[in-house]
Amino acid sequence: MTDRRIDILDGWRALSILLVLAGHWLPIGPKAWGLNGAVAATGMVLFFNLSGFLITRLLFSDPRVLNFLIRRVFRIVPLAWVAMLILMVWNGADFRTLLANLLFFSNLPPQHLFAGGEHLWSLCVEMQFYMGVALLVSLAGKRALYALPVIAIAVTLLRVWQGATISIVTWQRVDEILAGATVALLFNSPAASARIRKLPAITPLLILPIVFAAAHPATGPLNYLRPYLAAAAMGISLFSAPEAMVRLFRSRAAVYVAATSYALYVVHAMLAASWLGSGEKLVKYAKRPLLIVLTFAIAHLSTFHFEARMIGLGKKLAIRWAGERRASPAG
Repeated sequence: MTDRRIDILDGWRALSILLVLAGHWLPIGPKAWGLNGAVAATGMVLFFNLSGFLITRLLFSDPRVLNFLIRRVFRIVPLAWVAMLILMVWNGADFRTLLANLLFFSNLPPQHLFAGGEHLWSLCVEMQFYMGVALLVSLAGKRALYALPVIAIAVTLLRVWQGATISIVTWQRVDEILAGATVALLFNSPAASARIRKLPAITPLLILPIVFAAAHPATGPLNYLRPYLAAAAMGISLFSAPEAMVRLFRSRAAVYVAATSYALYVVHAMLAASWLGSGEKLVKYAKRPLLIVLTFAIAHLSTFHFEARMIGLGKKLAIRWAGERRASPAG
């Protein structure tokens, strides 16, 4: 089961990036209502859930740590570093800020985020999670993955203690990734899977509005449950979801948006911080169509003509390293 591709996840990835784009680009209700932030945060928790699910599932089926790290580095780092170098020149940033970004710890106090690159904090959380989970698996094998749900609860309890309903600091946000990791472990449990299949197909759609509520500051303590509500919506849909939702989430449009989602995320805020996002409200929104078109165009080129080559190179290096490791005893 761990080797099977799960098509519906394309829809979740597409939904996550579209919510982030909507939250950052579109006027969603009166500003005082804070709906934009809640929409973007909903997209982020879904994105993090997916990451935790996919990474844990990958390591469970193939716990070769170096192979995993090589592939993840070549997936995330090339585009991130290009963006960071552009932002460095654009902002005239100092060496400390550049180093904090290039080494993916700019989200940690004291924070060193670029103007136009504030959203890259999430890549720091991702990379730190990769390193942490790789260390666990290298020390104790894939059975160490069963510690992730416990760590998730510990992080959430820390958030409660510190009053951190939402944060960009890793130890106050990584439970959103770890909740997705928990779903991956449940996915491999026949008993848990059987129980989930008995739930009404409408259940994921009923949970989604609650996820949005848990991403809004006005709901207070409900924010602490955001990682698990999002994980429940996504996890249940793997076994039980409305047919219309399944068709939409597996559609060609969803697959395309999912494929370009990483580049869309990296590029969208950079362009929004440029001339394309400047001006008074009327002028700014008059530029939105051009901003949207350019973002998707650059994301397309990046995904299929730059990132694809980097991912391919990472796979080749991982395969070569694995081959050398197998050959070394005979050598």
